[in-house]
Amino acid sequence: MDTRQSYAVGLALVAVGVVASALASPEMPARMATHWNAAGVADGRTPKVIALATIPAVSAGLLALFAVLPRLDPLGENVAAFREQYDAFVVLVVGMLTYLHLLVLAWNAGFEFGMIQALAPAMGVVFYYAGVVLERAEQNWFVGIRTPWTLSDEEVWRRTHDRAAPLFKLAGVVAALGAVVPSAAILLIVVPVVAVGAYATAYSYLVHRRVAG
Repeated sequence: MDTRQSYAVGLALVAVGVVASALASPEMPARMATHWNAAGVADGRTPKVIALATIPAVSAGLLALFAVLPRLDPLGENVAAFREQYDAFVVLVVGMLTYLHLLVLAWNAGFEFGMIQALAPAMGVVFYYAGVVLERAEQNWFVGIRTPWTLSDEEVWRRTHDRAAPLFKLAGVVAALGAVVPSAAILLIVVPVVAVGAYATAYSYLVHRRVAG
């Protein structure tokens, strides 16, 4: 898909969230469950109007933000080299948020399921595709492993992203396993991606030292 088609899909996903909110509104409690702890227990509630509007509004805002970022980036012309992957990632993020919104509506409608367990596959797909984006990403200020060392040296950028891309894919696979290991779902989602992010940051510094030395 080209950029226009990708953002059309993104807008359609936002519309799905808006329509779902409108249709589900009569069945929703006055205060909806909107937060779940690590054990998957609902421990936070929000007034219905706010809960129904928040995720669709955030999705629309992110779609607009991602659309304008390449124009704001001093290195925005580099985004053209991986624009297809960039646009697909935007659609995946909006799709994940829409999926989360549908899960919230279903849970508040009385369906019983593990929220974190149900969310794990979607998070896994987003993390995995982040690895795909990293494989193609050229230097820019908004997408990728953006450290002082990667942004100041193209060789450091390239080597860091070559190392981080497969690790993010692996983190995505591990996160998706939360769907079948509910007792550890939150750990499988959070720990690998945080560890990969920390490792990639440290690795970029070490590569910088080697290149500079």
